[in-house]
Amino acid sequence: MNRRRGKGTYGEIQKHVKGRHGFTAETCWIAHVRELNGLATRRAWNRRGEKREKPCPPGKRAAIEEALRHFGLI
Repeated sequence: MNRRRGKGTYGEIQKHVKGRHGFTAETCWIAHVRELNGLATRRAWNRRGEKREKPCPPGKRAAIEEALRHFGLI
């Protein structure tokens, strides 16, 4: 059974995380978790250098990964 609804855009991922886990995932956290799971990301226009300014907090990673699995991205 395919549970995927939508494309798994950042907005959809944020709504999913908010509804199931009660917090709004920042887009930079989603990009970081995507990168950690080997998914392609584009470089943000406002990113300085190679280092992430705001990496995903370890306590939020599982919720974002769950959302990525929900949308069939990992």
